Amino acid sequence: MKFGFFVSEEIDMIIEKVINNNIVSALDETGKEVVAMGRGLGFGVKPGMKVDDGKVEKIFRIPGQSLAEQFKDLLANMPLEHVKVSNDIISYAKNRIKLRLNPSIYVTLTDHINFAIARYTDHISLENALLWEIRKFYPDEFGIGKYALQLIKKRLGADLPEDEAGFIALHFVNAEYGTDIKDALHFPDQLKGILDIVTSELGVELDEGTLHYERFITHVKFLLQRIYRKELLPNEEDELAEMMKEKYPREYACSRKIAEYIEKTADCRLSGEEVMYLTIHIRRVTMAEE
Repeated sequence: MKFGFFVSEEIDMIIEKVINNNIVSALDETGKEVVAMGRGLGFGVKPGMKVDDGKVEKIFRIPGQSLAEQFKDLLANMPLEHVKVSNDIISYAKNRIKLRLNPSIYVTLTDHINFAIARYTDHISLENALLWEIRKFYPDEFGIGKYALQLIKKRLGADLPEDEAGFIALHFVNAEYGTDIKDALHFPDQLKGILDIVTSELGVELDEGTLHYERFITHVKFLLQRIYRKELLPNEEDELAEMMKEKYPREYACSRKIAEYIEKTADCRLSGEEVMYLTIHIRRVTMAEE
């Protein structure tokens, strides 16, 4: 028996609600709600009956009542194969990137894939204006998107365009960083904007193959996460920030330019401590180019 949110031993479940012929909402032996899925699992059954373990293919535990209701509403009119494919893509992502994903991915990705297949059926193609940036700055997530396209084509017969790999990648960016999908849409373009400031202000071409470059990109990704989650570092290192300003004036000035860019594009004012850490990372990444 497979669980969407974690693996567990077999459990006794009592049906609480029949969602459709293949999916039921049930209560486990502790009284906690689960969503069980399997072909024919909801056919001819009623609330109060025991779930047929032999038909169960996957079980989902959804943390939070609001997310649970969204998930059940989504599944009500969703083809079973679409749900299975989405779950298998998420399982692949967990194994590949080894990161903890927000459970909302089970709702957002499943919904996206369902609509992507509907668009394909209706011969509607959406251009992903951020495809280049997503491929460049989120290669792991883009790789998951490419895998998703292969799996969807193999299992559902829909040959989705590469633009969809980028859209799927952003759902994983969103789930990794705990942000809203509309915020995650800004990440690739803002990452590129920040890198453009560094190269133009300091007159260097950054070597993407260096460890310092990788660390800088990682720092900026988590900076964007803190911005959109409103969890910026406080002003607690004023003395050290002043020292950075005196010791590395060009890098500090570059950091201030980035702070101005972020204030303009994300409506957020960076603290002195955030600017200080940016200065340190910019110094490291540009030293490798000198």
